[in-house]
Amino acid sequence: MKTVPLLSLIILLPWLGALVLALLPRLKDTTSRWLTLAFSLSTLALGLMAYARFEPYLGFQFSEQHAWIPSLNVTWHLGLDGMSLLLVLLTGIIGPMALIASWREARDVRLFSLLFLLLQGAALGVFLALDFFPWFVFWELSLVPAFFLIKLWGGPGASRAAYQFVIYTMAGSVFMLAGFAALYVATGTLDFVSLAALRADGTLATLLGGNWGTVVFAGILLGLAVKVPLFPFHTWLPAAYAEAPTGGSMFLTGVMSKMGVYGFLRILWPLFPAQLHAWSAPLLWLALGGVVLGAFAALRQTDLKRMIAYSSVNHLSYCLLALFAVAASRGVTTSPDATAAAFSGTLLQVFNHGLSAAALFACIGVLETRNGGRRGLNDFGGVRTSMPVFAGLCGIALFSSLGLPGLNGFVGEFLIFRGVFGLVPWAAAVATLGLLATALFLLTFWQRVFHGPQRGTVATFTDVTGLELVTLLPGVILMFVLGIHPQLLAGLINPLITSWAASMP
Repeated sequence: MKTVPLLSLIILLPWLGALVLALLPRLKDTTSRWLTLAFSLSTLALGLMAYARFEPYLGFQFSEQHAWIPSLNVTWHLGLDGMSLLLVLLTGIIGPMALIASWREARDVRLFSLLFLLLQGAALGVFLALDFFPWFVFWELSLVPAFFLIKLWGGPGASRAAYQFVIYTMAGSVFMLAGFAALYVATGTLDFVSLAALRADGTLATLLGGNWGTVVFAGILLGLAVKVPLFPFHTWLPAAYAEAPTGGSMFLTGVMSKMGVYGFLRILWPLFPAQLHAWSAPLLWLALGGVVLGAFAALRQTDLKRMIAYSSVNHLSYCLLALFAVAASRGVTTSPDATAAAFSGTLLQVFNHGLSAAALFACIGVLETRNGGRRGLNDFGGVRTSMPVFAGLCGIALFSSLGLPGLNGFVGEFLIFRGVFGLVPWAAAVATLGLLATALFLLTFWQRVFHGPQRGTVATFTDVTGLELVTLLPGVILMFVLGIHPQLLAGLINPLITSWAASMP
């Protein structure tokens, strides 16, 4: 294994699959689908190989570092720690799920598959690159296939949603790029590990004298805030998620939305903890805005996809709430247990939300196919009678998203509230309003769609097909497994969390 570039293979194999599809234009649709699925599954296979050999206490592993642009001190630097491994595994699960959910996509299958593999490889590059130059290349490249997947295979408002998605993200990226350009001028390096070392010994603060540190921090913060998205930069998200095809919505919410949270933990927290502390009060209020207003916005939706889209704003805002609560307590109070709980809850929430939200978008896709493309909250009723197996699977995903004990969604949310309450009690109290609204809109979904009298053509609905079962069942099983035994994931990140908590002054 020491001679095999495992991390490069994880990134490049999906792109190799895209290249094969590009070079074989006469492939049959069925062959294209199976070939794409095989290359997408390579992420999970290699991720499990890394999981089996991963030593949580050793920091970055399977590292690769080669000179790329020597004149700019740019390197191809890849590394895997517990956080990266968590996200590689999540991508390896969501990618094939999304492809199987899109199996019956009949229009230009080869192009759809090619774009999907490009998107998967770019997301993996973001999670594994440790030099800003390749990291930013992957960050920006992910926009291209996502744009075309939304625009070409999306709903009636897809064009507007796709352009809005790209314009918002690229606008944020401009500020982030400017921030890192300033960092490079000051330090001569773009390597995340080297920059973190410079921050730790005080050199970075000296090099970024005066208010320049705050200016650079603000630029990088803005780029990441749009991606998560942090309230009020969230307005692109509901339309993009709602108009994207089912597989695209699953990957956007399951994987791409995690890129922003990852950036906060990989870049902002190690490089700018003092600035995060200084800005923590307004940032806490913005995170609370996402938690509370995101949940109440979901409660007002009648389009099921927009409901789950706003639910994603709500759930990801919990992650930011935990991070900003830790930042607020820096240098003010010593609460290592609460700090560790907040960090652990954030990483577990990232994984668990990706799993449950992707499953919910898949469920809405099943309902759309049965109901002639309609997915309004009032278009259904009594689905449980016609589709009892499907109702059970979708119900588990709904209650996982709600945070029911025994399912995976509970663990991350509980730890986040445990951490935030120990650090900033008033913020935890306000955030409970978001929990209440989340319960209301998810139970409304469950009641109006699956119970009551049957409406429209619901009586003619057939239960899940084998293909739909293959899409949903692995995720549902994982929801139970990770709810009962969260240590499968927590064991990967506990040493990393301990080191983060120990670095708090």
